[in-house]
Amino acid sequence: MPVWLNLLPAISKLLDKLIPDPTARENAKIELLKMEREQDLEEFKLAISADQMQADINKMEAASTSLFVSGWRPFIGWVCGVAFAYHFIVQPLLAFALVNSGVDVKLPQFDMQELSTVLMGMLGLGGLRTIEKIRR
Repeated sequence: MPVWLNLLPAISKLLDKLIPDPTARENAKIELLKMEREQDLEEFKLAISADQMQADINKMEAASTSLFVSGWRPFIGWVCGVAFAYHFIVQPLLAFALVNSGVDVKLPQFDMQELSTVLMGMLGLGGLRTIEKIRR
């Protein structure tokens, strides 16, 4: 958001003092609001354009016959999926079984926060776009 948009209330007060004619003052305020809406529309168009460009890149990568180009996303997805399954399913069941059989073993732990960041980013579940849209 441009800095001048944050100054709209101050600009409006300044217009009240600088333009004594109520009609001319309202016209100036309307022009300011139009400029704000045009800026919002431009930002929206840029966001749509960036999303479309990323979608086009994703399509080209997915269509590639090279495993090096098209295989990285599935690889990261499978790694995240296996790690997620290990952390929430395999490890607790394995720990339960080992403790009940009398074996004292420390199973490896990892930072679930980092895994969640990668996984949520891949799944598109980040809250940044939502927060951005709420602020408008």
